[in-house]
Amino acid sequence: MTHSRQFKLSIIATCLLTVSACGGGGSGSNTDTGNTGGSGNTGGSGGSTWVQGVFEDESKFKNLCVNPRSGIDPATNKAYLDKSGTETDEKLWLRSWSNNTYLWYNEIADNNPAGFTIPSYFAQLKTNQNTASGVPKDNFHFALSTAEWNKQSQSGTSLSYGAKLVLINPAPPRKVIVSYTEPNSPASQVNLIRGAEILKVNDIDVVNANDQASIDLINAALFPREEGKSYRFTIRDQGSNDTREISMAAVELVSDPVQNVKTIATTEGNVGYFLFNSHIAPAEKQLKDAINQLKTANVSDLVIDLRYNGGGLLALASQLGYMVAGDFTTDKIFEKTVFNDKHPATNPVTGQDLLPFPFFNVGLGFSLPQNDPLPNLALKRVFILSTDNTCSASEALINGLRGINVEVILVGGTTCGKPYGFYPTDNCGTTYFTIQFKGENAKGFGEYANGFTPSSSPVISGESVTGCAVDDDFSHQLGDPNEAMLAAALQYRRTGSCPAPTGAKSFISRTALLQEQAVNDGLKIQDNRAQTQAVQNRILTH
Repeated sequence: MTHSRQFKLSIIATCLLTVSACGGGGSGSNTDTGNTGGSGNTGGSGGSTWVQGVFEDESKFKNLCVNPRSGIDPATNKAYLDKSGTETDEKLWLRSWSNNTYLWYNEIADNNPAGFTIPSYFAQLKTNQNTASGVPKDNFHFALSTAEWNKQSQSGTSLSYGAKLVLINPAPPRKVIVSYTEPNSPASQVNLIRGAEILKVNDIDVVNANDQASIDLINAALFPREEGKSYRFTIRDQGSNDTREISMAAVELVSDPVQNVKTIATTEGNVGYFLFNSHIAPAEKQLKDAINQLKTANVSDLVIDLRYNGGGLLALASQLGYMVAGDFTTDKIFEKTVFNDKHPATNPVTGQDLLPFPFFNVGLGFSLPQNDPLPNLALKRVFILSTDNTCSASEALINGLRGINVEVILVGGTTCGKPYGFYPTDNCGTTYFTIQFKGENAKGFGEYANGFTPSSSPVISGESVTGCAVDDDFSHQLGDPNEAMLAAALQYRRTGSCPAPTGAKSFISRTALLQEQAVNDGLKIQDNRAQTQAVQNRILTH
């Protein structure tokens, strides 16, 4: 059966040196409520006021905007639907929309919107409850300007140096390491590669700075906001005792989500490998090309490096599942979508009947022609390299394959734990992301809020998956057979055994790490936009 239903989905990159105007757009000037608090039931142009526990239909307030847009919407090629409205209208739309579609709608406190700005009101329209392990249930609630979202979702474009950072320790003594760089980027042009440590920014000590002005400058440099603004970085390359100085200015950069496709020859047969960093539209063609290359090389096993893949296009995860397993996916469910109890059989966003999400075996129009047949390797097992940045759509790939009894060997650390997703929804120039559904595989399993954990991990805090707990190895380049995670996958394939764990800390799930966070975070490198960028997505669009 050919699966040609089109699902448009997308991504936000994880901890890249990028900028996104999170929470921006749409709020405009304060026309009818006070930003510093208020008691009133101030009415909007929709003719309504806030009455606790009473929710009017969200459509009454949709597109009533403080600053209505004019002209043609590039996303639809039609005129914007915005009309003149007030802050109350925008807040009442958020309130009714959340009450209708939020997965945990009955856990939202119905606060008077008059005491909030539009961004701050949306920020609190979520559950305040904790999971059984004691951390916030919803760590994935955010907003972006619609213009920025369209750039990222449609082409993977963002303001960036093209270097992915890992904050080994965000508080003094800090350690900021480059994990990989994009080809043809400012970072690659100055030979900034995996394993390099950033020591200074404009002579500010990244490792030890302890005043807010320095922290602000470090954040501004690591997470640039201005195109073309140059910063000086003092770095120490992996394996070197010397330092060197480079300068970089951020540019609008298109990311390259599939990299380093290669075949590793072993005495037991050829092993395919590729790095897959984000489920964005360009990856559809790149994944097809990668699988074709590996199929021509006659690989008998496959290692997919998802250690930095924060998710995105759920349909791409489904397509990749097919390209791994081939006919083993025929007539099988990749994922079932479950909304809140108001919508047991109907999708509240599209109005369509809820149908299982299949394994797609054709192009869906992201970067391949519609119905373009996809290749496959017909494998009954796959090795996946993971960290706590492996999230959402990446976890859906793990869960979906396990749901049809394709063996997943997990090598690395515990994944982030996000079986949830949302439909990005624009209103008045801001695109909002609120958890609207959870995903379950063909066996009905979707309870992995603490992540998937390799079974040899010394700390089991997530759903156990066969595999090896291995720390991220910055002393080798990605794809090097001697790099610790890849080497462990090759060893397990050869012998069925794992290398001895090097430690426990990096194998603890993100949930467990949140429980350990210090109360005083004031001197951490912790840019709010970067934090929002770091949430991982499983996204559906209309």
